[in-house]
Amino acid sequence: MEFNKKIYANLFKIALTEDRIKKSQETFKIKLFLVRAENSLLIAKHVKDVKPTKDMPNRIHWNYWAIIISYYSMLYASKAAILLKGYEVEDHDAAQIALGHLLVPDKLERNDLEILNQSHKILEDEYVHYFEDAKTESHIARYSAIKTYTENRLQEIFNNATKFVAKISLILET
Repeated sequence: MEFNKKIYANLFKIALTEDRIKKSQETFKIKLFLVRAENSLLIAKHVKDVKPTKDMPNRIHWNYWAIIISYYSMLYASKAAILLKGYEVEDHDAAQIALGHLLVPDKLERNDLEILNQSHKILEDEYVHYFEDAKTESHIARYSAIKTYTENRLQEIFNNATKFVAKISLILET
């Protein structure tokens, strides 16, 4: 589905009225969430790369957790970036909404950042798609008894999480 900034703006307003997104001045949490994101990514890599022995769970169970942890690394990075904009989120969907509304610039904002030679601070809409994809796969991995993942799909989600956390880290640099 194509990214639509207006839809995210409307969803953001609704989430504010529902208290799923709230104003926050607790900027000390930014670094804490970013550290949690980076460490979760390291743990996901470890889980992804485990070579199970016969007395360990099958590979498929490790893949589930690698996907879930990869997604959570993105969620924590998102929470850090959203706090930078002065908000906190109460749930996973609210995080995606705030990410799309607060961090993906419209054309005018994008032009301003490029003129100021700060294009590294632009969160492209593809990153929101990475988040949404990982959120969906994490949900399936947690709640479905039959879904299996190829090594390629696991690697894709992990790679997207790695790019996502790195991009948020760049945006958070001051």
